[in-house]
Amino acid sequence: MRRTALLAAVAALVAGALAWPADAAPTTFAHPGVTVSKGQLDFARSKVNAGAQPWKGAYDQMMASRYADLNRTPKPRAVVECGSYSNPNYGCTDEREDAIAAYTQALAWYITRDERYAKKSIQLMDAWSAVITDHTNSNAPLQTGWAGSSWPKAAEIIKHTYTGGWANSGRFATMLRDVYLPEIINGSNSNGNWELSMMEAAVGISVFLEDRTSYDKAVVKFRTRTAAYVYLASDGDLPKTVPSQNLDTRDKVVRYWQGQSTFVTGLTQETCRDFTHTGYGISAISHIAETSRTQGQDLYGTDVGERLRQALGFQAKYELGTAVPSRLCGGSLHLGLGPVTEVGYNALHNRIGMGMANTQTLTERNRPAGSNNLFVAWETLTHGDNLS
Repeated sequence: MRRTALLAAVAALVAGALAWPADAAPTTFAHPGVTVSKGQLDFARSKVNAGAQPWKGAYDQMMASRYADLNRTPKPRAVVECGSYSNPNYGCTDEREDAIAAYTQALAWYITRDERYAKKSIQLMDAWSAVITDHTNSNAPLQTGWAGSSWPKAAEIIKHTYTGGWANSGRFATMLRDVYLPEIINGSNSNGNWELSMMEAAVGISVFLEDRTSYDKAVVKFRTRTAAYVYLASDGDLPKTVPSQNLDTRDKVVRYWQGQSTFVTGLTQETCRDFTHTGYGISAISHIAETSRTQGQDLYGTDVGERLRQALGFQAKYELGTAVPSRLCGGSLHLGLGPVTEVGYNALHNRIGMGMANTQTLTERNRPAGSNNLFVAWETLTHGDNLS
């Protein structure tokens, strides 16, 4: 009996040791390390400079966009007010797009080594860090998550690769710590894409700030939400739930899953709402897993990776035109997944070797992947067939 108990205790300790690192912040953070790593940046730069496809076409697409305009004028506001469906929209679009522009200019700097782009990225980040104090109204958490996902991607590249100096980087860090992180770190009980985007921002900000406590908190919330966002048959008769939402009856779960009562592997909590919002959730899952990989944790090797693979494949199948069965969303889907497949596809298929035929077809058909003008941008350039 004692030997059995001892073995059980050892097994529990081993299981805990194996499980813990997936949620543990690194002792030393890797930089640049938010969604895209230095190795990935170097790979993309080499391919663009060699004129290789699809990277050169993706780069050309990025440079032709309004986000790469060196004449862009930032439009910061002290208080960004965002209501439901962007009504009202006081600074919401400006903030998101200035953040994407800062990231775009940072990528342009890295690939070209033309410091005009680095200086423009800095100008955009400095303009907002000098002014913004708050996000308000009902969409404040989501808005903060979207803009807060792009800002640290830009800041990581500039701070850790541009040698020309960034005098106000400390003020920018204070903005992320005091204005953004408090709005997102405690999560959301709204539709799952909200909390996933908020945790993407929280993880990215934590990397830039080298804040191990907020990193750990965000990853734990992320893993709980991911398990509650993408259904696997192994979950049982009903999807997993986030405890704070009190979805404690089948009827409550079905209502939360947009009225869908038949659960199949790869279905997401918002599939029957529309594929666009589903794409937001899938994208955030892939971004967090990618950032964590750069920071030394393998979330792809946990259920996160399997949920991401199945969600991509399930949605891709219907996006490609497979007939919708009557048991799925009443036989009608609102398509439009968006440019969100490159990161997950590259990680799971190209690096790990998982079969993803539908996702591959959709990814290659949609290249080069552009921007959704919210928080996703240029992922064929940064992640297309990139094993770095």
